[in-house]
Amino acid sequence: MFSAIANTFSNCFKIPELKSRILFTFGVLAICRLEAMIRIPGLNGAALADWAQRHQGDAGASVLGMYSLFTGGALENCAIGALGIMPYISATIIIQLLTAVVPTLSKLAREEGGRTQLIKYGRYLTVLLCIGQGFFFATQWENPSAIFGADITKSLVMPYDPTHPTSFVNSIWLYRFLTVIVLTSGTLLLMWLGEQITERGIGNGVSLVITIGILARLPTALIGVKDLLFHAPAPGQSAFRPEVIGTGAMLIALLIAVIAGVIAITQAQRKIPVQYAQRAVGRKVYAGGQSFMPLRVNYAGVMPIIFAQAILMFPQKAFQYAGKFFEAKSSAAAKYFGRTLDSIGNVLGEHSYVYLVLYGLMILFFSYFWVATQFNELQIADDLKKNGGYIPGVRPGNATADYLHNAMSRITLAGAIFLTIIAVIPYILTNQAKIPYNVGQFFGGTSMLIMVGVLLDTMRQMESHLLMRHYDGFLKKGKLRGRF
Repeated sequence: MFSAIANTFSNCFKIPELKSRILFTFGVLAICRLEAMIRIPGLNGAALADWAQRHQGDAGASVLGMYSLFTGGALENCAIGALGIMPYISATIIIQLLTAVVPTLSKLAREEGGRTQLIKYGRYLTVLLCIGQGFFFATQWENPSAIFGADITKSLVMPYDPTHPTSFVNSIWLYRFLTVIVLTSGTLLLMWLGEQITERGIGNGVSLVITIGILARLPTALIGVKDLLFHAPAPGQSAFRPEVIGTGAMLIALLIAVIAGVIAITQAQRKIPVQYAQRAVGRKVYAGGQSFMPLRVNYAGVMPIIFAQAILMFPQKAFQYAGKFFEAKSSAAAKYFGRTLDSIGNVLGEHSYVYLVLYGLMILFFSYFWVATQFNELQIADDLKKNGGYIPGVRPGNATADYLHNAMSRITLAGAIFLTIIAVIPYILTNQAKIPYNVGQFFGGTSMLIMVGVLLDTMRQMESHLLMRHYDGFLKKGKLRGRF
């Protein structure tokens, strides 16, 4: 099996066009990683990187834990790519949701050239989001203890020193302006590089930019596994810890099961048979035929998890900040109220069962919410009717729309339950099994779903190039036909 896969990869470099696309993709991704390493002038990124190294286990509890994951460490380095590609992703999601509820945008999406206009709107919105988020980070780096913790008590903004080449800012507003410009430019460059990969490389560019940022954390995770299984030996003792053999075997089995489950649910679909009647358009006669309509089980993809994490990260901090505010008051009632708010904030933390329950319920809700806003069964039924297609045993029109709605609701429930299980695995490993967070994040959640989905999509594109040149694909039998 492995020799066949190796032979397939070697065949990829025998096709000049595919070879150039692969090399171009690797080159652009290398530039993306450079953005995560080049620090913003005037900031002491080494202090924040050192803090992140000492608090790896607390990354999940941080309000910036998820954001830091998608930037591939750029946030800890105070790098020019600290915002990552997430502002562009957020802008795209916002435009998609508005398209479903705003009639003008919905009409524009169906017109010729409308998609190009929507992409332009998404880019404009990306710039606005970058400016807002860039200003937020610029001000927080001035007082990092407010968001990162008490361990960082000094500002990360380096004092003006004419002898220091990177310390040239002698005005706080000049620092803020330059930082916002640099962060915005970094995100726009990542957005442009992602589009170049999509056009001239292999795979979805924006998704690959996110994936390479996640994979950049893999060496840290491997170090965490080594520290989990081994320890500094005493004289005459072995470094291996026999008591963790069961933990290591459990992690390997869980990783295999999670990867297999993610692959299965990512490709799972229900095929709705569609029959096309023979019809005449002018002098042309179109023969009828039978096809199928694929309904994906995990239609929402990773979106419900991202929405749930983005919403739940704010209540905890809001209650904790409000609690500290009231505890600082001299009144006994205010102090009691502040302690109550702080307790509520702790209950909403990622270590609590309340958080996991709310997290799971929100994933279920957003799974149906995404399907309700993006899957338009009325339009699909209308398009089928116009093209002479129908589902056997179902009347065209409203009956077809109701049939599709019921079918999608049932399979969405299965996909939402699977997403919930995958999403809570890292938190259970971290909080209950005491697995380091930088290790547990690779056993589920957004990391695993994004990586598996992107790699599958990239392999499909590579396989299509191979099959066009009469080379064998990655799979010679089995589910090959189901992958197209």
